[in-house]
Amino acid sequence: MAKLGNNLKSKKIKIGILGGSFDPAHNGHLAISKEAFKKFGLKSIIWAITNQNPFKKKTYNNLNERINHCKKIIRNNKFIKVKYFENLINSNRTTDLIDYFYKTHKYELFFLIGADNLIKFHKWHRWKNILKKSKLIVFDRHGFKKSSLNSKTYKNFTNKTVTFVEFNKVNISSSQLRKI
Repeated sequence: MAKLGNNLKSKKIKIGILGGSFDPAHNGHLAISKEAFKKFGLKSIIWAITNQNPFKKKTYNNLNERINHCKKIIRNNKFIKVKYFENLINSNRTTDLIDYFYKTHKYELFFLIGADNLIKFHKWHRWKNILKKSKLIVFDRHGFKKSSLNSKTYKNFTNKTVTFVEFNKVNISSSQLRKI
């Protein structure tokens, strides 16, 4: 008689990844993390901090300051982990981070972005690889809904791997906070 355990497929762990420079982290990051955690039944969410966003000219706060600020923002939300992967994967590209998690075969990946990022997502390095190996969860952002829903990525990948989430938005951004 075959062992029952050998016949059962192991279920993948659902994790969310929210990448960025988090310069600085804010309640909008926390709000979309909480929403994704509940809505998609995620086990955890990783805030993957990049030392330098490939689409931005510079960061204003150093990496350690940004990591420490993220940890303060998430302090009561144990399902969120703040991590820096660039030394481990030798890259600051999202596609390489997705590959890193994907190759373990342990995870079902959900990559979280704001609607503003969806507009130019097709310009990201190996963007189709990201869509192939993860589900893209796009959170509505004030002033970006129309453009993001008309984006190349959304038009070509809706209902396959891209989900647009409308929710009670926190109308704040890192660039707005830096101006304060």
